[in-house]
Amino acid sequence: MPARVKKGDEVMCIAGKDRGKTGTVLEVHPVEGRVLVEGINIIKRHTKARPPDDPGGIIEKPASVHLSNVMPIDPSDKKPCRVRIEEKDGKRVRVSTRTGKALDS
Repeated sequence: MPARVKKGDEVMCIAGKDRGKTGTVLEVHPVEGRVLVEGINIIKRHTKARPPDDPGGIIEKPASVHLSNVMPIDPSDKKPCRVRIEEKDGKRVRVSTRTGKALDS
């Protein structure tokens, strides 16, 4: 199945505790169907001190979110949109279903 969300995309969370928040995609895991988004689904990891490099303590980092819980943001009007794949000049291009504009630059 073609990727509807790619690394570097601006996405909005549409479900869960972070509903309505936006962030940039850091990683995509297509086999698991999950995506890592900056600023969404932040978890706290308690780490033990490992001298001399790691002081230990509580570290906050983003955890993965299911792909169905995020929607790409249309760059023309900054609203979340559904995506369809179209063929243009022999290349597959992601297009917003609402505005018809390409998401790929």
